[in-house]
This record gives sequence, structure tokens and C-alpha cells, in this order.
Amino acid sequence: MTVENYEYRTSPMFLRNQFKGKDKYEMPVIPKADLSFEELDGLRLIGFDKAKTDSNGHYSRMVHFFLYDYKFEDIWAHPDKYVERMKKYKAMLTPDFSIYIEMHPVMQLYNTFRNRWAGAYFAEQGIKIIPTVNWGLENTFDFCFNGIEKGSAVAVSTYMVSEHGNHSDQKEFFMKGYNEMLRRIEPSVIICYHYPFPEMEGNIVFVDYDLSSWTHDNDDIDKTCLYTQSERYLLGFETPPPESHVIIKRCAYVNKHDAEKGMGSVEGGEWQPKPNKPEEQRFIGKPGETKITYDKKGNAFQTKIGNDGRAEKERHNTDHNRAHSGHTDPHDHIIDWNKGFPDLGESINYPSGAAPEFKMFKGIETMEEFYLPSGDLKFSSISEFKWSLKCNSEIEFMWNGKAYTILPLHPGFNIGEGYYTKDGIHYNTEDNTACEDIIGADYDTPEKLLNHAIDGQKLREIITQIDVIYRFV
Repeated sequence: MTVENYEYRTSPMFLRNQFKGKDKYEMPVIPKADLSFEELDGLRLIGFDKAKTDSNGHYSRMVHFFLYDYKFEDIWAHPDKYVERMKKYKAMLTPDFSIYIEMHPVMQLYNTFRNRWAGAYFAEQGIKIIPTVNWGLENTFDFCFNGIEKGSAVAVSTYMVSEHGNHSDQKEFFMKGYNEMLRRIEPSVIICYHYPFPEMEGNIVFVDYDLSSWTHDNDDIDKTCLYTQSERYLLGFETPPPESHVIIKRCAYVNKHDAEKGMGSVEGGEWQPKPNKPEEQRFIGKPGETKITYDKKGNAFQTKIGNDGRAEKERHNTDHNRAHSGHTDPHDHIIDWNKGFPDLGESINYPSGAAPEFKMFKGIETMEEFYLPSGDLKFSSISEFKWSLKCNSEIEFMWNGKAYTILPLHPGFNIGEGYYTKDGIHYNTEDNTACEDIIGADYDTPEKLLNHAIDGQKLREIITQIDVIYRFV
């Protein structure tokens, strides 16, 4: 055997045997990390794909790996290359190598081993490490919690098992593994990336998915200087000149959140109206047709379907109780699909009252009419509410006898409270007296809107309990 072959054969990076655990798989053990209250207060994360080139000093964050595996394979192949970089951050979550349920069991075991080995290796270099825990079906419970000391802080993600976009709810699958993790590890703290399910127990620290995504990486600086010319086109900072022949292609929720992932099934796809959401059906139809839909108040909406079978324009025959803010009855919206879902653009109002004809398909006999559901319009989760906001929803709801409205501002949102409209006149819900000045609060992000106080409670605390009386999109 040559010296070169001997060195390769005995290399620790080839053998990966320097950290031996006590279970039958000898899973490397990650030492417990002590976390202070200050480290967890207002916690935000940064993806490894951004951290490895981060030049803006987001060192108060923890590095996460809730990404597609190819984005961090190099940390397994060349871990020593990233030691000094990872030392700059508050802590590092272990690489979240996938154990999708479609995988061969040996691959699931191997990826769990890689998770623990990387944690043990970087902990040995003096880096504070938080084990990321994921699981498959119950057959993975034999090994997927090994290598984590009892009482450790851990990290999980609910993003890919929560209903949003084209992803279905996989809560039952998630909760089986989560409860088993509680039983076996008894974690002191659970860092939850994305909204926790109500059934989740334990000392949970919620980390907002949106605030930790690339869209908020540099809230305090001019973002345009951070990207190449192509990236500035892709992200919408600049429009390609006509002579450039640049074609921008986007698909649902991939560019939006940098294709982040978690556990569960690998299945995905483009936006489609959900079978249990009849109100979404208006966005898809026969090329050239105009659909008419009605809300619970009987207001009519006309949706023009473009040549590709997707909605391109919509007319609202109501002012949504916002005549005071310039909303007219009717008003129009251009529908943009560049984000992967039907995004209603800024209102096109007609203050003179002379709205142009909303032309319909010649074959009017094919026009489809249907009604929005008259049943429960409540939001099932904060994620669903935020998705509605991203689609520029106009929402009215009741809480403790008061009426509230949420209106998109482009950008941002306005929430007005304590009034209703009848025959074009605004009335106070408390004493039914007419009122001229409607006071609302403006917020530039969904997260800030969710912190709006209503009768001493944050909107986020009651959003799944409010009685929604009108919800468009």
C-alpha cells in the first residue's frame, strides 16, 4: 500500500469514526448547548446558503439548514472549510439531511448519522450546536432520535407539513414523531421554524419563517446592491430592457422562499385551487370566459380568464366599506401570476363613476356562475391568513361585537375597526351612530399586522377564532 493510499484509507474524513455513541448504531452524540434567555429572545435564523457568503454581519442569528440538501452537501464533504465562518454566529443548527418517507431505510439512517456527526464535529470546534430533529414513519423511530442528550435544546420545522400553497396538511404524521421526540429527548427548549401546531407541547420558541427568509435578510440596507444584475431582474428590483431578451421564469413558492424544505413527503407542484376552497376556483377556467362569483353579502365579482386558462383581471362590484379611502364601486384588479399564485394588484378605481365596460366572452352562454361558500370562512391557521394577505385579500370580520376590515395598501395593510357600512353611510358598531372619519392603522408587513392589538389581544392570538363575514381570496 502506498503512502498516499494509506493516508486516504486512514483519513478521519473517510472513516468518520471519531465520535462513537452508545447505541447499537454508535450514533455520534451532540453535547448539550446552554442557551440564555437573551439568545432566544426575538430569535431569527439565517440559511446556510446565505451564511456561507454573508458579508453583512447577521451574526446575531443562528444558522439553519431547512433547505434542499444540495445547498449544504459541501459542509459534509469539507466541514473544516466552514469552521471559522460558523464560529461567527450565535449558534448553528445541525444539517437537516432529508429522511423523506420515500427514501430507502438505509439512506434515512445514513442521513441521521450525517446530522449527528456534523453536530459533534462542529461542537468539538467550539461552536454552539442545536440538534435539528426530523423523522420519517414509525420505522425510523429506532434511530432518528439517537445521538441527542436528554434535556437538550432541539430544532424542528413545521413548514413542509403545514397546509400552504400546494402543500397539504401532514399534521398527523408530524405529531406522531414530535410526541415521540418529547418522550425520548425531553428537550429543554424546542426551536420551531414556522408556526407550531396547537397540539404541540413543550417549551417552544417560535421563529417566523418569513422573517428568517431571504426576503428579510437585509431589512436595514439597500437590497439592490447585494445582487447580481440577473438576480435584480429575477427579484423584481429592476425590469429587463426590451432589447435584452431576458426571460424571467417563476414557479409557486420556490423562488419566493428559496425552495426551503423540511420533513414529510417530497411531493410538490404548481398552485392549483384546493378542492375544499370553492372561492379559489374562479382563478382557473376556459380561455376567454368571464366567471361571476358572489360573496356572502351578495356582492358580485367578475373574473376574466386569459388565454392560458388563468385569471388576468377581476372586477369587484363593491367598495368593501372603504369609500372613504378612495375605493370605488366598482373597481378592478389586474391579476399577477409572477409569484406563482393569483396576486391581485393595486385597486384601479373610478372616482368619476364612469367605469369602463368589463367585457365578457362572446359565447356568454358558457359563462360559469357559482357562489362563494355560505358556511364557515374562519382561518384555520396563521399561515392561511398570511397567505391570504400575500394574495392581497380584502377581509371583514367581527370580534366582541365590533366589525373590522383589512385592506391591502400596496405595499402594506390597513386595519380599520368599529364601523359598518349601510347605504353608503358608515355607522359606529357600538351605538349605531353615523360617523364620517374612519380611523385605521397601517402596517408594512403581515407580521406587524398580526401584532395589532384588539381589545387587549394581538390579532395573531385570535385570528383562528374571529368570525369572518367577508373574505375575498
